[in-house]
Amino acid sequence: MPKMKTHRGTAKRFRKTGSGRIRFKRANLRHNLSSQQTSTKRKLRQAGYVDDVDAPAIRRLLHGDH
Repeated sequence: MPKMKTHRGTAKRFRKTGSGRIRFKRANLRHNLSSQQTSTKRKLRQAGYVDDVDAPAIRRLLHGDH
């Protein structure tokens, strides 16, 4: 049986941290930024972390065990 492949869409959107949590970049920072508040843009720059209930499913896609 061949090896399972990593889900490439998931691999492009999520990264695993050193402690094992799954990190992602937040949306709404691509264009039309002049209409957004500076505080909103500053908060969106911070990395988001996947909830504990969703982490096993994303981890499975990243490791190719789907």
